[in-house]
Amino acid sequence: MSWSRRIHYAPLSSTFMLASILGFLLSIWLVMDWSEKWGFTLALIFVIMFIASIISMSKAEPIDEHMDHLSIHEPHKAYKRHNR
Repeated sequence: MSWSRRIHYAPLSSTFMLASILGFLLSIWLVMDWSEKWGFTLALIFVIMFIASIISMSKAEPIDEHMDHLSIHEPHKAYKRHNR
């Protein structure tokens, strides 16, 4: 059994990505002036969060609930829902 078969990717929200970007910028601008060790550590954590959100975006399976809103697989559903 290969390693990739045991990994299950969870879909993460866009708020998670936004928090990682804002946290990284605040760590660099504000925390780095106060303490270089804390600034570097927090920036590293937020970079890891950002990488996790990119992996989630590219590898996670879409949730069925969201597939109905996208209507990629059945375009007639979107037409019926918007024309009620």
